[in-house]
Amino acid sequence: MSRSDSNMTGQAQWALVGPFDHSDNVRTLPIYTTPFVIGRREDLSLTLASKVVSSVHAELTESVGQLVLRDLGSTNGTFVNGQRLTGPVSLREDDLVQFANLPYRVRQQQACNTNHTVYENLCERALALVQFDKLMTERAVTPVFQPIIEMGSRRIVGYEVLGRSPLLGVQMPKQMFDIAAQLNQQVELSCLLRWEGLRAGAGFGQVPHLFLNTHPRELSQPGLIESMQALRNRYPQQLLTLEIHESAVTESAQMAELRAALTRLNIGLAYDDFGAGQSRLNELIESPPDYLKFDMSLVRGIDSASLNRKQILATLVHMVRSLKVVPLAEGIETEAEAQTCADLGFELGQGYLFGRPAAAH
Repeated sequence: MSRSDSNMTGQAQWALVGPFDHSDNVRTLPIYTTPFVIGRREDLSLTLASKVVSSVHAELTESVGQLVLRDLGSTNGTFVNGQRLTGPVSLREDDLVQFANLPYRVRQQQACNTNHTVYENLCERALALVQFDKLMTERAVTPVFQPIIEMGSRRIVGYEVLGRSPLLGVQMPKQMFDIAAQLNQQVELSCLLRWEGLRAGAGFGQVPHLFLNTHPRELSQPGLIESMQALRNRYPQQLLTLEIHESAVTESAQMAELRAALTRLNIGLAYDDFGAGQSRLNELIESPPDYLKFDMSLVRGIDSASLNRKQILATLVHMVRSLKVVPLAEGIETEAEAQTCADLGFELGQGYLFGRPAAAH
């Protein structure tokens, strides 16, 4: 980002608030001088290093105390409150302006100085809400795939499907679901990530075994089985396993019903993050899944752990295998951890040692 300091007019009356770099931190940028030119070029008043922004994208000027925004023939457009500009527009406080897909709030500097921290928090939330709406309506997610390997041969046997987004403020799943929770759209987001993951996975050279995630709310309301039925209808040959977080595994009868429905659809079942919280041993025994993914907190540093810890983990792995459930160690980062997990009886493994989440191509 750069700013021209020529023709200073004293204290800035207007400011833009939003993320101005790749850190995603929301900051306030005073508009000290006009014309204030925005674009990708480094010699402008505001440089936005994004490929979707034109070299010279838009311009802010002041007219009779009003801040006026004009598009300068950009490729991807300039927007005010969601409407693409076709001519100059006078801005008001709290207007949302976008240069291509980069969003900012317009504020008068005096108001901005009144309660800076509270205001920036409100702006950050408002911008994230706008970006989440764009994510959902445009299905702007990028599925990524992390390999799951066979411990003995190190052969890739499947991939866990995870989600990312190119939109600032909602790039990672935690950011996405934090905003989704405010809008009560966790289930809709979870379904979207599964559908887009399968669509991207269809581009693999051979049909892979895909492990799909759920949100805990999906277990407490109807629709999950119907959602998986729709996926199976669309991708009849795809090898699939549905992952359920251990915190959502609370009732044996419910899990037995889900397991039966998934079996009819030829979809496997995995309990995820086993050991991260209150491990549901009763449900594990009464309604055993196909796979049990041991949380990374049990795996991290296991090679240098005490003998007691190793023995406890080995006992759990042995119990799981006796139930005809495949144990999978999550979060493996070193060769020493991998070797110890193999020695303890884990059949499958996942972690940065074997591959970080990456796009299908």
